[in-house]
Amino acid sequence: MSVSLLHMIENRLAAHRPARPWLRPLMKRSAVALVLQVREGELHILMIKRAEREGDPWSGHMAFPGGRMDPGDAHGYAVALRETREEVGLDLARQGRCIGRLSDLNARPHRGTFGMAVSPFVFRVDRSVHFQLNYEVAEVVWVPLEFLLDNANRDTMRWQRNRITLNMPCYHFGKYRIWGLSLAMLDELMDLIEAGSQRRRSWRRR
Repeated sequence: MSVSLLHMIENRLAAHRPARPWLRPLMKRSAVALVLQVREGELHILMIKRAEREGDPWSGHMAFPGGRMDPGDAHGYAVALRETREEVGLDLARQGRCIGRLSDLNARPHRGTFGMAVSPFVFRVDRSVHFQLNYEVAEVVWVPLEFLLDNANRDTMRWQRNRITLNMPCYHFGKYRIWGLSLAMLDELMDLIEAGSQRRRSWRRR
């Protein structure tokens, strides 16, 4: 079942037309890698728990390997490869295969006008991998797709900044909370799996 699910995802990504912000040429750029692997008969997605670091707005959050584009990066795909190799020691150019991409998301900045376009690239890895974490990553976590696809596992959280308080969707996977931009990327992937379900889209910010 998990192998057929992976093949279905691959086929639907091939036909998918990801959205891009029309101001993308003026935005800062970053990219992440969503890595899929069948593990013990079940399809999983790789996530990381970011290390607690002062000044990092995503400190301690659940995320995907990735980061900002450097001057030497030719494109977003190169960023996803480089950052995954640097953060967790996984060389996706040799050990994985890119099967598609999802829509760019706008990570709104604390300062600046146009924001940052985050480009998610989806990979499959078919061999066992060993991780070497750098100082930015506290843990790697394999999350079952079946857990995320079960709407009964969906939860909400209260997000607060200054005087603004919002109820936000999330998942609690053991001791880990998955929300924000990472959840928006997962939602698009799950929408593809469920052939265009609309139930997860209303909260996203492009």
